[in-house]
Amino acid sequence: MKKLFIILLMGCVSLVEVCAQSVDYSVVSVNEETGINFVQITQANDYVCMPIVNRSKKGPFNWLSNRIIDISPDGEKIAYLSARNNTTNIFIKELGRQSGSVQRTNRQAVLDFTYSPDGKQIVFSENRGNAHQIFTTDANVGYVCRQVTSASQDYSPCYTSDMSQILFARMEGQGISIWGHEVKTNILSSYTSGMNPCPTADGNVFLCTRVNGNNRSEIWKINGQTGVEECIVTDPFRSFTTPVLSPNGEWIVFVGESEIAGPGFTYKNTDIYACRVDGTSQLMQLTYHAADDLSPVWSRDGEYIYFISQRGNAAGTANIWRMPFTY
Repeated sequence: MKKLFIILLMGCVSLVEVCAQSVDYSVVSVNEETGINFVQITQANDYVCMPIVNRSKKGPFNWLSNRIIDISPDGEKIAYLSARNNTTNIFIKELGRQSGSVQRTNRQAVLDFTYSPDGKQIVFSENRGNAHQIFTTDANVGYVCRQVTSASQDYSPCYTSDMSQILFARMEGQGISIWGHEVKTNILSSYTSGMNPCPTADGNVFLCTRVNGNNRSEIWKINGQTGVEECIVTDPFRSFTTPVLSPNGEWIVFVGESEIAGPGFTYKNTDIYACRVDGTSQLMQLTYHAADDLSPVWSRDGEYIYFISQRGNAAGTANIWRMPFTY
């Protein structure tokens, strides 16, 4: 399961499996989503990458959990991973305007990325041969990049709130762990097992995904200073990944496993879920479409969630969509 978290589908059309024959991707919403205003942000010619979802009748169900869209700190732009000319690069589109996208990196195989809290940098990972390494680049001009790590399997980078560290996931052997890179000193520190690190306003605390002994992934909160670790979301029959903290620090939005059953078939897919970070609310399923919904991020005011989905396109082409968050 773990190795699939660093594989990216090089294209914008989804992988349609045999068991997906009953899925109607063309509809924008389903009955369970009645009343939700879904707004399409990108078009087919934006070539949005679709995170790979691995499903089969006999094998495991899992998906790419890396973050491949992000909102600029000023809330005015959305960055996304785009597959063009046999490469994957970061492109940026202005929100609220009918405009094209601007290419932000000029690499071969960018895997995932996030904005820095001040909006001046983008930190990303790239596949280079058999290695996955971390780089930073200016968020607005030029293609100059600075290499941050040189290990063979590093990905899912993000700055801490004070920008003193870059957190990232490192795969070594059969294990995945969260590491920190001190920006000023270049010192590396290993924190705990996990992937998909997401920092909080407290620079010592972060969220992450962990795979348990039953091969199900869970959402955890980790205090890197005290060592206190708390499982926030778990289920014996479902996996959850890609936690992202709301701007007010009260909610987490993430990807979760769902199952649709019909006459003579069952079909697993990914949906968007949310819960309070302190565990005081029940797990809430926000989307129900048979299409795969992935890589959620918050608007900077916390009123909307942006995510990648195949919905609204008969061919299952991926686009970025927006939905309101009204809780």
